[in-house]
Amino acid sequence: MRSIWRTKRAPTHGLGRDIALVCAADAVVGASFGAIAVGLGLPAWLPMLLSVVVFAGAAQFLFVGLVAAGGNPIAAVAAGLLVNARHVPFGFAVGDVFGTGWLRRIVGSHLMVDETVAFTLAQHDPARRRTAYWFCGTGLFFSWNVGVVLGTYGGQAVGDTDALGLDAAFPAVLLALLLPSLGTPRARRAALVGVLIALAVTPFLPAGLPVLLALAGVAAAGTGRDKHAVGAGGPR
Repeated sequence: MRSIWRTKRAPTHGLGRDIALVCAADAVVGASFGAIAVGLGLPAWLPMLLSVVVFAGAAQFLFVGLVAAGGNPIAAVAAGLLVNARHVPFGFAVGDVFGTGWLRRIVGSHLMVDETVAFTLAQHDPARRRTAYWFCGTGLFFSWNVGVVLGTYGGQAVGDTDALGLDAAFPAVLLALLLPSLGTPRARRAALVGVLIALAVTPFLPAGLPVLLALAGVAAAGTGRDKHAVGAGGPR
């Protein structure tokens, strides 16, 4: 793991600042999760355990909501797994940053969340990709769990993240990170098709499924050819 930590110690100033801002916002959402969980009557250890073992905000909120409403815990776990199914294509997109050791792959897979993947995909240099992934992943894991602990024991001080505007802030951050990757007509075409699919099915499907269906936009990237790519030789 030594090379991983060496990579994390040398992030650029701008990248480190952006990751720190996202981690701070993530800690607030984690505090909200902890406060909501205990407010629903669940034991204090449950949100903290979920945050360490699962480390996926959407799945954790869904699980807590279903269990608190009297739902079957097994069904709640299945729903959380369905939401996290979007991580499968994430793994193909950023798997190169994990390395070859089994321990790195296990730890790297556990740290794979939307923000970590977005920061990684925004980098084009392999070294910067590794830096972004591990620096962001460990930062988010630490800030999320600290936030959950504070929220669990701090009561209901933060009960509604929507009131703080964080429901809009996170998508805005992800969009800003992905914009540099939309430099070609093919990439823009894939993104547009994916957005249209997600918007069309979101009112009718559970959380998580619209994101999976939006991957059909990748098929659109295979149609047509970018002008600048015509005549280019060699692999890219």
